[in-house]
Amino acid sequence: MPSPRMEKALEIVRTMNTDWWRGATLYQIYPRSFADANGDGIGDLAGITRRLPYVASLGVDGIWISPFFTSPMRDFGYDVSDHRGVDARFGTLADFDALIAEAHRLGMKVLIDQVWSHTAAEHPWFQESRASRDNAKADWYVWADAREDGTPPNNWLSWMGGPAWRWEPRRRQYHLHHFLPQMPDLNFHCPAVQEAVLDVARFWLDRGVDGFRLDTANLYAHDPLLRDNPPARPGHRGDSPVLMQDHVHTMDQPASLAFLQRLRKVMNTYPGRMTVGEIGGADALATMRAYTRGHSALHTAYSFAFLGVRPDAAAVARQLAPWADGEGWPSWAFSNHDAPRVATRWRDGAAASFGFGGGVDGATSAGVDAGPGPLTWMALLMALRGTVFVYQGEELGLPQSEVPFERLQDPYGIANWPASPGRDGCRTPMPWVLDAPHAGFGAAEPWLPVDPAHVSRAVDRQEPDPDSMLNRTRALIRLRQQQPALRHGACEVLRAQGPVLVLRRGHGLDGVIALFNLGADAVPAPPGLPATVFDATHTLWASEASLSADRLLPAGAAAFYRAEA
Repeated sequence: MPSPRMEKALEIVRTMNTDWWRGATLYQIYPRSFADANGDGIGDLAGITRRLPYVASLGVDGIWISPFFTSPMRDFGYDVSDHRGVDARFGTLADFDALIAEAHRLGMKVLIDQVWSHTAAEHPWFQESRASRDNAKADWYVWADAREDGTPPNNWLSWMGGPAWRWEPRRRQYHLHHFLPQMPDLNFHCPAVQEAVLDVARFWLDRGVDGFRLDTANLYAHDPLLRDNPPARPGHRGDSPVLMQDHVHTMDQPASLAFLQRLRKVMNTYPGRMTVGEIGGADALATMRAYTRGHSALHTAYSFAFLGVRPDAAAVARQLAPWADGEGWPSWAFSNHDAPRVATRWRDGAAASFGFGGGVDGATSAGVDAGPGPLTWMALLMALRGTVFVYQGEELGLPQSEVPFERLQDPYGIANWPASPGRDGCRTPMPWVLDAPHAGFGAAEPWLPVDPAHVSRAVDRQEPDPDSMLNRTRALIRLRQQQPALRHGACEVLRAQGPVLVLRRGHGLDGVIALFNLGADAVPAPPGLPATVFDATHTLWASEASLSADRLLPAGAAAFYRAEA
């Protein structure tokens, strides 16, 4: 019989194996733009596999791969026409199996996107559903009759612009689409749809994936009564029509949570697997909490809270505060494939170009003075309690690209240009080699142009420099991995006033103090800081702009210290 101490040790090991995602650092890969192995100008799965040793060298726990499934590519993979197939542009299922095997050999987990709220119009499910009102899949999508005057059944609006309804002459009905008209919404009130989606989940889990990033996870179900959305409250109205509504009948419906609870039961039959949900909307934080509370639905969730305009210290603290009770588990990202890169967005104070949700309430508005550089934001990300996501190129400090109109690919950007250039600026090819054609992305002209401003920040240029953004990011990720307080510990906000943010992670001698000046100017160190902050022997990591001898916090200061007992 194992001793009580041995039982406790075994329980810790079991928890680490099954809850590996708690506090993990995950690296998002946008396949089209990461690495092109076959020379057609589009990144692919073989290209990802070839570059996995680099990703592993960052010290991350795993990767999240954006969609690579069969698709007409109107929304570049977020319009799926075969949930079990690999689009030929990206390779084959065999290529995916090889990618999984290599990632696991290197000690990394693999998460893949699952896009379940909608499909492409070319999906066989929709082709059957649209054919008539009495076929086997007639109610697999959201269909509704026109009003007496022929207009759509209600006032719901698409996140891509215009009404959320499209007329289908075969059925003489409208179908719902929250995004592009050619991306019809599945009907999650239909039991057969839920079963089909759960079968898709099992298919990929059986192939060895370690988890799913669930696209638009709180948009699965709709109000079955199709009631009009009310106007957004004063002060909460956005610039585009869809942001002028309060989405009480199109988001956060009870049936969405009920489905996620069914999914969790499936996930529980595959030990060590996890789900992270993308949560949008004006009240995303409350939904994140509701969907991750207990152990019945999502393992973790993230919102657009830090994908908008630059936050001040108080705005960061407001996002962290609801998680202090230990209920639920958040995830955080400062950049992704839908938002302008943080190195530019938080330097210039620019807002996000596209968001299935809103930014941080009370965050800094556009037009402010230039903010700190990308190293400050990487340090802040690594200080947060939760699971964190680094977007490809973020570790290089890549700025947002400016893609000329004639090269734009993003349908949102094309439709909204010049008011918004869309999402292509954060999707340009990854720069690997300074002196290689197309910065080493591939042999052919890429689908989006390589940004000249990125070439000088190429991986091979930064590798030999110990003070490069790349190597300082590696050091920050290593710090997070080595300090249990940063990975799993509690989070207490000691100060959040103006640009100064001070966090205490963990307790006792294992605790860590994280200190930041998130502003563009030097400020005096606030009173009452722990004594260890002024003791160099307690410094775990500090940016070049660390605390000065005269107790000034330079602009962008970021530092981690051992805490007092």
